Amino acid sequence: MTDFGAHIASVAYQRLAKPTLFRLDPERAHHATVTAARTLGVHPLLSRAAQAGIARSPTTGRSISVGGITVANRVGLAAGLDKDAVAVPAWQALGFGHLELGTVTAIPQPGNPKPRMARLPLSEALINRMGFNNQGTHALAQRLRKLRDRGEVRVPIGVSLGKSKVTPVDDAVEDYVVSVRAVAGLADYLAVNVSSPNTPGLRSLQDAEPLRELLQAVVAEAKSTPVWLKVAPDLTFGAIDDVLEVASEAGVAAIIATNTTLSRAGVAAEEAATAQQPGGLSGAPLHTRSVEVVRYITENSDFETIGVGGIRDRAGAQRFIDAGAALVQVYSGLVYRGPGLVAELADL
Repeated sequence: MTDFGAHIASVAYQRLAKPTLFRLDPERAHHATVTAARTLGVHPLLSRAAQAGIARSPTTGRSISVGGITVANRVGLAAGLDKDAVAVPAWQALGFGHLELGTVTAIPQPGNPKPRMARLPLSEALINRMGFNNQGTHALAQRLRKLRDRGEVRVPIGVSLGKSKVTPVDDAVEDYVVSVRAVAGLADYLAVNVSSPNTPGLRSLQDAEPLRELLQAVVAEAKSTPVWLKVAPDLTFGAIDDVLEVASEAGVAAIIATNTTLSRAGVAAEEAATAQQPGGLSGAPLHTRSVEVVRYITENSDFETIGVGGIRDRAGAQRFIDAGAALVQVYSGLVYRGPGLVAELADL
């Protein structure tokens, strides 16, 4: 995306798209955005217009090898925005260097009862308790296979894997393995999500022994596909040490830091009451803690890290890079700043 294209995209989003979307319920706005992106991707004229007007070619710039993949720029789409891989061409057209799809589960599931998402506009934050609503790993695999068969995948694609809600925690390993098998040969890397706060019992899988069993099984089943691990920002540094030791022993290729938080630190006082609802908080209030976690991991391990949490501008992404992150990912920042954010970060 050119500087001019990024400027036009940002202005159009702030003046036209954002006011319209923010009049909708947050989840409806999310679906409207993904639907629009899907339309962009499946209509050749619109897709070509996007690439000509605002897209930065993912084949230009400096290639970077991180966690077993090679990317053309440092900015990626974070998991959660496109759970079912319905708008891959459009995300590529925006100039992302890699895409993380999902989180998906072996068993399709509707997620938690609605409403399950809230905006905190003054804080530039979101709260979600979606509960891994998705069409299942096999449905995502079918879409990826079609895209690859048509030669439409132009950037590395990761698939974030979670535990099906109906699967007991004691049976989590096989649940994840089913998902790994479903996307075999279709994902450039796999992200193990055991850090979402919205599936009962999921975060207990970050404890050393269950995590060791899970990661060993996933890495073995993934074979040559790199496995990344996404960690929670609410872990103590001591608990992070345990996670890193287990991940290293299992052969994990990179650490994503971080998922959403249960903390409400940093939320604007005017939004404190709204913020008390359950769910994981993402966006600007999470940024400082996520950067701290990235810095701790890079200073205390040999892992390459992917920084995610509250990136709203170039300065925020640079903080992650200065802390040691090799790549960054964005989601909430797109909601508040629009697609021009991708171009702002792509030449870091």
